[in-house]
Amino acid sequence: MKCPFCGDPNTQVTDTRENEDGDVVRRRRRCVNCDKRFTTYERIDLKMPHIVKRNGNRTEFDHGKLAGSMKLALRKRPVTMEAIEAAVDRIEGRLLSMGEQEVPSEKVGELVMKELKQLDKVAYIRFASVYRNFADVDEFSEVIREVQARPKRGRPPAQPAADSENDLFGN
Repeated sequence: MKCPFCGDPNTQVTDTRENEDGDVVRRRRRCVNCDKRFTTYERIDLKMPHIVKRNGNRTEFDHGKLAGSMKLALRKRPVTMEAIEAAVDRIEGRLLSMGEQEVPSEKVGELVMKELKQLDKVAYIRFASVYRNFADVDEFSEVIREVQARPKRGRPPAQPAADSENDLFGN
């Protein structure tokens, strides 16, 4: 490592520490020539695959765009930012584990839909309606039936109310 002060390539590491997550190493260094000290940081540099769009164009993976799409689908839904970020991290992890240099945008869309289905059914339907570009109401209804067909985990099936008009207003 070259000294940032004098440019000499002879430096010594005086202290090494990892951060709490273990993904960054901080090193204190001392220049042998000018005796000045400085800090360097080492972190993993993972290369995300390029995304191949439907029209054949290629673009770099964009964490912000992926998170933004999910946030838009989850707008005004009871899902925490931590849950959204965890879902984005899982998607990125799956893309990295594929080991491919290029991934079709359809694959990314399917991963997003899978995560949204787990997070929030309404957000899943919102995203699916745009992503799958529904041509008519029947396609929209089909996705709603698909979501309704799966029982909710840990909850007993809802019992129909005796007077549904009162239930609409919380009475």
